[in-house]
Amino acid sequence: MIRLRIEVVHWPRRALVLTDTPRPDCVDCDGNGGIEYPYGDENGEYAGSDWEPCGCWDETRRWFLMPLPRRPRWLRRRKAAPDPWAPDGYSNEPPF
Repeated sequence: MIRLRIEVVHWPRRALVLTDTPRPDCVDCDGNGGIEYPYGDENGEYAGSDWEPCGCWDETRRWFLMPLPRRPRWLRRRKAAPDPWAPDGYSNEPPF
């Protein structure tokens, strides 16, 4: 059985996709969608992890729904101008 959810993707352009999710009651992966295998280097220190996908989930199963519109240039986030009336940093004067 497919468990679908709507997701926003950002590559190559923002869009809505319908994607599969891992089975929450899977005994192999406990609903995470895969099994993580940490490994160490020759000194026994942590060096990273390998991840093996579980059979209860196919992460490549996606259906494109619709592209999301781009924001107009004037609505994109810009760096805010500094407030000329705000103090620089913290005051060392007591509050009373």
